[in-house]
Amino acid sequence: MRALIAAAAGLAAALALILTVTAVGAPSGTTSPKPLLTTVPTHP
Repeated sequence: MRALIAAAAGLAAALALILTVTAVGAPSGTTSPKPLLTTVPTHP
């Protein structure tokens, strides 16, 4: 019975977090036009 209550509490917390993020929305901002470098440039 305790496991069922713990699972229900965890599910409710996760749902509340998802609803909160959805209500707040995406953060406003701009992205950089420059691509990110994934490797270290080599010097000849």
